[in-house]
Amino acid sequence: MPCLLAARVRFSSMRTSEYDHVDNLVNQVPLWPLLTSRAMLHLLSPGGRRARLSILIYHRVLPCQDPLFPEESHARSFDQQMEQLAACFRVISLGEAIRGLRNGTLPPRAACVTFDDGYADNAEIALPILKKRGIPATFFVATGFLDGGRMFNDTVIELIRGAPGSTVDLDSLGLGRFPIGTVSERRQTIHQLLGKLKYLPSALRQSTVEAMSASIPVMLPDNLMMTSEQVRMMHNAGMEIGGHTASHPILAKMESRAACADIATGKEMLEAIIRAPVRFFAYPNGKPGRDYLPDHVRMVKKLGFDAAVSTAHGAARKGSDLHQLPRFTPWDRRPLRFALLMARNMLKTGETV
Repeated sequence: MPCLLAARVRFSSMRTSEYDHVDNLVNQVPLWPLLTSRAMLHLLSPGGRRARLSILIYHRVLPCQDPLFPEESHARSFDQQMEQLAACFRVISLGEAIRGLRNGTLPPRAACVTFDDGYADNAEIALPILKKRGIPATFFVATGFLDGGRMFNDTVIELIRGAPGSTVDLDSLGLGRFPIGTVSERRQTIHQLLGKLKYLPSALRQSTVEAMSASIPVMLPDNLMMTSEQVRMMHNAGMEIGGHTASHPILAKMESRAACADIATGKEMLEAIIRAPVRFFAYPNGKPGRDYLPDHVRMVKKLGFDAAVSTAHGAARKGSDLHQLPRFTPWDRRPLRFALLMARNMLKTGETV
């Protein structure tokens, strides 16, 4: 018991830069009862002006585990994580969280759940789980891929997943030759190709991916993304719908006028679908200083978004930039590690531009 009390004191007195001290607790106290207790999390985020807001980010929730990407969320793991989250945190809507940050009225252990891109499995798999657990969420939708579209990264993933043989030859496209004889090799090839393609100019990236599609004999799926009707259904179910641009570009790689138009188009399309204001935005890819710049923050404000989220790790608090709120997901599915990673993240402020 003295050890537990000492650990509680150490947690309550930590500074943001001292989050690494959490790791030291691994060898001092039983972490599972410590980190999953509401009382301990209350010390990290006691509510009001001292509260910290944890915003989780997800993309897909698959029906079952994907052999190619076993770490990707699927129905069972997502349900378990939402159960864990609801037991340890007060999960609120992003709208309620923004009001709490502004007014200094966040509840203790406040958390939000968000999804990026607009995958169909968000509506088909994630929504029923969220409703079962009574958890609100915000879905940031890239409108250019609705109703049968497909993002470039998913095209690459599905091409390599289904490519025949043990090698894929993309030398003619300037990309090289890659081994695909094993699941591990396919996964590594996907990782390498996405790294080569992600930061290319949009037109060049699109033409390169189209050339890949022409050279690899794979039937590509056209049902990965939500339909407009599914977006409307999510809104009618009480979920928040947020902007995520139309074409999911790397904003920092675009001319300013084109970037602003892409953000605005996505907002307008969503508002036409749900017949309601779209008040929140997620920067595509979302790394401050690399994927978006100060100009884009100003654009988002000027276009009328109340708040925006990045992919910088950390937890928001009163005084945080509401148009650069950090997000985090503890990808480790083990309950103890989930709790540890959430606690560590609550002690970071989040990078901004």
